[in-house]
Amino acid sequence: MPAYDFVALTETGKKEKGVIAADSARAARKELRLRALTPIRVDEAKAQDAATSNTLARSSLNESERILVTRQLAMLIGAGTPVEEALSAVSSQMDRPASRKTMMAVRSSVTEGYRLAEALAEHPKAFPELYRSIVGAGESSGDLGAVLDRLATYQEKARKVRQKVLAALIYPIMLSLVAIAVIVALLVFVVPQVVGQFESFNQDLPPLTSVMLAISGFLSRYGLILLVAVPAAIFLLARGMGTGVFRKGVDGFLLKVPVIGRMIRQINAARFSRTLSTLMGSGAPVLDSLAAARGSLTNERFQRAVGQIMTAVKEGGSMSRAMKASGVFPPLLVNLAASGEASGQLPMMLNKGAEFLEDEFETSSGIALGLLEPLIIVTLGGVVALVVLSIMLPILQLNSIALG
Repeated sequence: MPAYDFVALTETGKKEKGVIAADSARAARKELRLRALTPIRVDEAKAQDAATSNTLARSSLNESERILVTRQLAMLIGAGTPVEEALSAVSSQMDRPASRKTMMAVRSSVTEGYRLAEALAEHPKAFPELYRSIVGAGESSGDLGAVLDRLATYQEKARKVRQKVLAALIYPIMLSLVAIAVIVALLVFVVPQVVGQFESFNQDLPPLTSVMLAISGFLSRYGLILLVAVPAAIFLLARGMGTGVFRKGVDGFLLKVPVIGRMIRQINAARFSRTLSTLMGSGAPVLDSLAAARGSLTNERFQRAVGQIMTAVKEGGSMSRAMKASGVFPPLLVNLAASGEASGQLPMMLNKGAEFLEDEFETSSGIALGLLEPLIIVTLGGVVALVVLSIMLPILQLNSIALG
């Protein structure tokens, strides 16, 4: 179905631009009038523009828009609206032209006979694999509206947890950057100037002052190199996390760190149980659900553990026993999974486990971040105090010599 660029007037006289899919220009104008719009110009989109729009559309949908689209589709499809009409209504609500074109492209594919999951697969950057897997499971189960509603809730909760952590980290990070800049400025500009005044007295400088001078000289000579080397090291570390051996070692080490390890265990276990609950509750096969859940995890140890669970399930074993044997899942989640298997309500029990673990992670992260701020202040305040003390010690030494 061709696409048409249009310019139309709303009932209030406001000019509106966009893209609409229709069989002909006449059908496009009719569709616009049904939307209470008065068409001014309707032109078929040029092939070159369409290709450019398609390229932009593949990466144009951000997280907030994706959640909004999912929630709106869930309400419309759940109310009995056909998928094509629901997509048309949702696309007309999009504010950004690129996002609107993405949804119109999805609608065009559905109109041509593709399933919704297949149409979404043409835009992998806008709709991740996990998203498409859940939509596909919903189509297979015949209850797409309920599945989309569950998917929207899943995305909202995941974003809520991530936003709380990021918001709590902003102040400590800014505080650290400012404090480090102040310390570097003191070491590079203040310490050499002040301490240099005492070198003419031919007196040995205190050990702390000598150490600070050495650090100051190092920063003065190699500061620019460090400014390039540190970001490069961080980049290489991030690249190294993609390699199996290095990532395996780092992820295993992080799980053993007292506070951080507990939080990583909580968030990965919660993400696993939430994804598995959403997919299995949508009617997806167990192995497909486990594969998608493994893809949603960030820790390599957890990914390997889920791989072991998949092997056990293929062989006819119990999921809860395989979870317990892996040694990475919290005992509460293992017990809930065993209870769910016994009662035939595994998705519901996993959902309860996910809610508990998410609440526990939120509490743990809140406490940890609450302690991080004073710890940063005390640590960096101590460093500033040492710098100031290294300046004051030569002055006190000279005073004692003069009085003696």
